[in-house]
Amino acid sequence: MRISGTWRLIARVFLPFAAGYYLSYLFRTINALVSDHLVSDAGFGTADLGLLTSVYFLVFAAAQIPIGILLDRFGPRRVQSALLSVAAAGAGLFAISTGLPSLLISRAMIGLGVAAALTAGLKSIVLWFPRERVALLNGYMIMLGSLGAVTATTPAEHLLTWIGWRQLFEILAAATGATAVLIYVVVPERVVASSTVPTHVTLSSVFGDRRFLRVAPLSATCVGSAWSLQGLWASPWLTDVERLDRASLVGQLFTMSIVLCGGAWLFGTMVHYIRRRGVKAETVLAIVAVLFIAAEFTLILRVPLPSILPWSVVAIVGTATVVSFAVIGDYFSPELTGRANGALNVLHFGWAFLAQYGTGLVLEQWPTDDGHKSVLAYQIAFGLNVTVQIAAFAWFALPWLRSLNRWMGSVPLFMPVGGSDALEPTISNEQAVVLVPADDDAEW
Repeated sequence: MRISGTWRLIARVFLPFAAGYYLSYLFRTINALVSDHLVSDAGFGTADLGLLTSVYFLVFAAAQIPIGILLDRFGPRRVQSALLSVAAAGAGLFAISTGLPSLLISRAMIGLGVAAALTAGLKSIVLWFPRERVALLNGYMIMLGSLGAVTATTPAEHLLTWIGWRQLFEILAAATGATAVLIYVVVPERVVASSTVPTHVTLSSVFGDRRFLRVAPLSATCVGSAWSLQGLWASPWLTDVERLDRASLVGQLFTMSIVLCGGAWLFGTMVHYIRRRGVKAETVLAIVAVLFIAAEFTLILRVPLPSILPWSVVAIVGTATVVSFAVIGDYFSPELTGRANGALNVLHFGWAFLAQYGTGLVLEQWPTDDGHKSVLAYQIAFGLNVTVQIAAFAWFALPWLRSLNRWMGSVPLFMPVGGSDALEPTISNEQAVVLVPADDDAEW
């Protein structure tokens, strides 16, 4: 691929889809900033606020499977531009809504409208760029998209001092509509013919793949929880538990969003280079999960560390989709990446909905003391999430644990012969045991 051709593809393919994902991330995280305004204007409780914010994830998750099929059939250009038009209409409706039902409908429209933002971008990268560059470009895509989380902090806070949250959503509606037109007009058409997809390979091939079933629960519970926390519950925690004032709160959310962007670049670059050294992306995912669980325990147990440290880890894990999609990309052919990425996103956003809404329900069980929820309420709500993540990690690591157990149970005994330092095995070569995955899965 010539350099001039590469830059042309970046301008005409990569950047327009990155703009769509930027808006998706902004819509995902903006409620953490405007939640106080929503509560004061409509008198919402934590359960109502959790439902309003998380319905985005619910609709997003429900749309992933059909969107994956549409992406594979019609291509990312037409699907993304059509759906962003729905998001623009939803943002406009959100700006004029007054009650919970209309706000829920408009938030659901936004969730549906940006449901293809990431997977369409990833599909376009697979279609237009060399395979060895896919993981790196995925990282850049998510890094640029996560600038939406940056915009949803200090920049949006400054806007809110000049205009209200309703006017802010009117601006977002106009920007989303403009992006839909941009993608439709600028992005070239390139669709993989459906005849190239083997007829025996369907969506059930994705969910029936044992490797997918090992990775998906861990990725979903970690990434989904990170989205839930950063997208809403980081703000109440910092207010109720850390007792930060408004300026300090916005400053910490801004710092978390900057770390989020850096995490996307870090993961994309890391996966790109470790693959060249023969290290699998599954190893990176395992490390990320361990760090995330440790960070959550740091918050729950109130370890005397600056809170920005564990919250920064939470923010970084929100971009671990770079790692997850790199893993999935190794499992399936390019013709099925839309379905496979969509299937994984169902679990990501499905768990984000459950975690975000469930946290609100748990917090609702405790009374408010001087405008703040108790520390214990947050500890229990966050602890339930961690419990599920630990179970998912155990499931993910089960093949390794079985292999290790078989190896430990078959270590050959040695006896010194012929000299004080000489050792000779007491079993024959035919009896030697080779360390292999316990479930006969070659990828593990």
